[in-house]
Amino acid sequence: MTEDGKPSLKRELGLFEVTLSGIGIILGAGIYALIGKAAGMAGNAVWISFGLAALIAVFTGLSYAELSSIFPRASAEHEYTRRAFGERLAFVVGWMIIFSGIIGAATVALAFGGYFEALTGLSILGSAIVLLLALSLVLLWGIKISAWFAIVFTLVETAGLLMVIYIGLPHLGSVDYLEMPGGFDGIFGAAALIFFAYMGFEEMVKLSEETRDPERNIPLALVVALATTIVLYMLVAVSVVSVVPWEALAASDAPFAEVAAEALGPEAFVVISAIALFATANTVLLMLLAASRIAYGMAESSAMPDFLARVHPKRRTPWTAIIVVMLLSMGFVFSGDIAFVASANDFILFSTFVVINASLIYLRYKDPDRPRPFRVPLRIGTLPILPMLGIVTSIFLIFHLDEGAVLLGSAIALVGGVFALVLRKKAGEV
Repeated sequence: MTEDGKPSLKRELGLFEVTLSGIGIILGAGIYALIGKAAGMAGNAVWISFGLAALIAVFTGLSYAELSSIFPRASAEHEYTRRAFGERLAFVVGWMIIFSGIIGAATVALAFGGYFEALTGLSILGSAIVLLLALSLVLLWGIKISAWFAIVFTLVETAGLLMVIYIGLPHLGSVDYLEMPGGFDGIFGAAALIFFAYMGFEEMVKLSEETRDPERNIPLALVVALATTIVLYMLVAVSVVSVVPWEALAASDAPFAEVAAEALGPEAFVVISAIALFATANTVLLMLLAASRIAYGMAESSAMPDFLARVHPKRRTPWTAIIVVMLLSMGFVFSGDIAFVASANDFILFSTFVVINASLIYLRYKDPDRPRPFRVPLRIGTLPILPMLGIVTSIFLIFHLDEGAVLLGSAIALVGGVFALVLRKKAGEV
């Protein structure tokens, strides 16, 4: 309960649950959905794109780890930005992060639909809508059952990636891994797109108010989850192009299933497709979870409408925020274009990462004596180096995204800016 007697979120998660939840949301976020599209841009050199995206994830992921150790709040990015730059920019960042989760859930729900269609022939859109509804019901039920769903799904999807790596082992060295049909522009474009596959580390911090000892467990879980997924991704990227030509991967709605079928026969197609269903469902679950938590956290801080802060008295879940996030995700599903929606989401993420890294740098100067249970390594004087690299690389990749997706992401940010101005004026600010 809060000080005023209202129900609050329940601290039920430990290091194990948060780490596996983090691995689960990162692994399913794009590797099953977008590796074919990325291979079409980068060719056999797609592993380089994964490596570049990993660097950016590390630069910014460490900033999240430090900030979450200082401010362990469900409102996460909103809280970090507010502490550094004030309410207006914080609102815009929080707004963008909410939509990042909403759009991300829609993107991966479409990927789920692609694999489900490959197995059953049923509609991609219909499958995606049903998935969003079913997983929202799980979230409404409680954080503990949501976490255990995520853990089981994570184990299944990790097994799928290990299977793909195993399938690729006998074929290693069979292709030119530096073949890049689109040149370096293709490599950078694929890195900008495939960064969606690393999306998830920033979602982990939204679990701070439902985690025991969050100052320690959230940063540690974030670092372990990110390191684990980078290793798996690099191995998978090399394996898939060793088995199936990059042209065939680019043309497939179920690229991993194509790899399995090519190496092991039609039966393997079914197995990998079934595993991909678990992987994509897991990511949708955790993105809906994260988006609803930051919406709840911002409402609790009076930065969003009060009704989003309502917590179910029995289930102890932010039920209104969950329902709103679900409905908005369903709306984005109807775009039907996975690569476009993912690119719009990446623009939102990269823009947010610029602000988050800048927040860490500013707070190092503004509040240097504040205890930091986790601190980003490497600095020149007071200036931390890795957050600076996070800003530069995020801006660089923005310029390699689809123009239409950038316009959509910019429109979402602009709407957030307008709301920030309106809400601040209502609150009596100039």
